[in-house]
Amino acid sequence: MKRNGMRMIALTGAVALGLGLAGCSSGADEAASSNGGDGAAAEDITVGVAMPTETSERWIADGEAVESQLEEAGYDVDLQFANDDIPRQQQQLDQMITNGADILVVASIDGTALAAQLENAAAKGIPVIAYDRLINDTEAVDFYVTFDNYQVGVQQAQSLLRGLGYLDENYEETDLTDEKIIEIFSGSPDDNNATFFYNGAMDTLKPFLEDGRLTIGSGQEDFDTVSTLRWDQATAQRRMEDLITSTYDGGSKPLDGVLSPFDGISRGVITALENAGYGFSMEEGLPVLSGQDAEIASVKLINDGVQYATIFKDTRKLASQAVAAATSYAEGEDPEANDTETYDNGVKVVPSFLLESDIVTADNLSELLVDSEYWTEDEVASGVAE
Repeated sequence: MKRNGMRMIALTGAVALGLGLAGCSSGADEAASSNGGDGAAAEDITVGVAMPTETSERWIADGEAVESQLEEAGYDVDLQFANDDIPRQQQQLDQMITNGADILVVASIDGTALAAQLENAAAKGIPVIAYDRLINDTEAVDFYVTFDNYQVGVQQAQSLLRGLGYLDENYEETDLTDEKIIEIFSGSPDDNNATFFYNGAMDTLKPFLEDGRLTIGSGQEDFDTVSTLRWDQATAQRRMEDLITSTYDGGSKPLDGVLSPFDGISRGVITALENAGYGFSMEEGLPVLSGQDAEIASVKLINDGVQYATIFKDTRKLASQAVAAATSYAEGEDPEANDTETYDNGVKVVPSFLLESDIVTADNLSELLVDSEYWTEDEVASGVAE
């Protein structure tokens, strides 16, 4: 379907028309195309890309992938990283809008903190694509590209259950009835995805918790209690240290597994466990740990038998989907959605495109990460991106 309400640049310059249209609240519906809705040349369009931080290699990779693919498609790109500073991200978006961005791709730090900026974008007819993290409490978000975040949580729990022996290599249930002790970590409470990860994981673990095969040693289970603000590694390490002291007698009591939603959190947990004497590998008694994002430091740990698993979300595919959505808007079209029911941001259900993720363990690491050229063998061996 053609979008007659998409803000466009005239082929002869950056001139947006139709800003006086009434009754529209999202950027994609606010302004008429300067060439009748048929799109403009890519080189006449600037895409603002707002990423949350450079403290995680995952977000660096996302930013570079989106930027490079947009530039390959011919767009001008304004890429900004906010370094986990909400006012800085707000200022960056304000500046992008002031400087004439025609489309925005936004991975938010706090999904509830950008309403003023995005409503300004909508008033100027600028479509907003939420990237990986849903933007909440505003009408002014037009499309969402992400992975199936509930399923990511399911996979995190499945990887933990497989490492503990309750699931086999096909993730089918085994006949193991041993009782084991675990702890639960979740992501940042200001990141909408963290709740999806947590719900998917806890729904998957629920039957094992209910029949007693699994027990949460500390009893800490609700999302707010087990959350990790900003997904911070040091925060996770401190909480694990506190758990070891309060629940595991400083490391003398057994702990079989830890549900972790992110590789940085996993590394913080591992450091605390190693310092408490749980060993330096699973062979030596280190608990089974899940993870997410296939960060190279954790990929090495998986290869070395320290961390059990991670969830691989190929940022190249996510970037490609963001570029596809931007291109649809640039051509006056609606982006293709494969989910129009799940992602309610509190004001509207945001049309979304969901991608699939993969569980990575030592036995399929090379196939998924090296053969696909996401990481090289040398990077896996060193744990350092080249």
